[in-house]
Amino acid sequence: MGTPEFPDLGKHCAVSDCKQIDFLPFTCDRCNQVYCLEHRSYIRHQCTKADKLDVTVVICPLCAKGVRLVPDQDPNITWENHVNTECDPSNYEKVTKKKKCPVPGCREILVFSNTIKCRDCNVDHCLKHRFGPDHKCPGPKRLETSFSFMSLLNRSRKEEPKPNSSSTSTSSKWTASFLNAASNIRASAEAGMSKLSGEINQAWQTSRDSAGQSRSNGQVHERGGNRSGAKVTIDVCPKCSRGFRDPVSLVEHVERDHGGSSRA
Repeated sequence: MGTPEFPDLGKHCAVSDCKQIDFLPFTCDRCNQVYCLEHRSYIRHQCTKADKLDVTVVICPLCAKGVRLVPDQDPNITWENHVNTECDPSNYEKVTKKKKCPVPGCREILVFSNTIKCRDCNVDHCLKHRFGPDHKCPGPKRLETSFSFMSLLNRSRKEEPKPNSSSTSTSSKWTASFLNAASNIRASAEAGMSKLSGEINQAWQTSRDSAGQSRSNGQVHERGGNRSGAKVTIDVCPKCSRGFRDPVSLVEHVERDHGGSSRA
């Protein structure tokens, strides 16, 4: 068998009726015997260990779990080990119980293809009752988003600290800091309102001063304006040269018709 250069080349087939020399033999992965091309399969050489790597699972009738049979071991031993260690009869109902549509009177069994989860109540329903009115959907849960500042402030004021309590001291510290923050916010708001009021008054006074200066520059004296021959003072608008006897009327005219500016 073989050649002078390769003395170990080629082996005989393990089948007793064959014994053929094959230079490219096949080794069975179950019985580890050498076979030729014709007898390389399990069936052709009738392998006695063909099921050595097979996986056999038996469903337990008590807990509905799968029990894997160990090769080269008695199935009774494997079954006894399962019953004594991991068998849980309470799991049988969970596995075998079929999920149904929760709508009263509906007997539709929910599977992957006919199950739809409602977006509002997050409950699985069948295709027939997938819409809210069909399964009387209560709607999404409303979260309380409103926050009452005054109620929280009043509740914090009503809380009275109790002596010899660490939790109470922590609550009182939090209440004090909260009240300080609220007072600071109120003081800032009042200061802002005062500043805004001062700016408005200053702008109004500036407008009135400008109107008075324009009036003094545009005064015109006329004689004989009345029967008694007394002098009559007329204030002239620097924008449109319109005369006014009353300075208040001139200021109102400038603010109304010329945007509040009496300068030319």
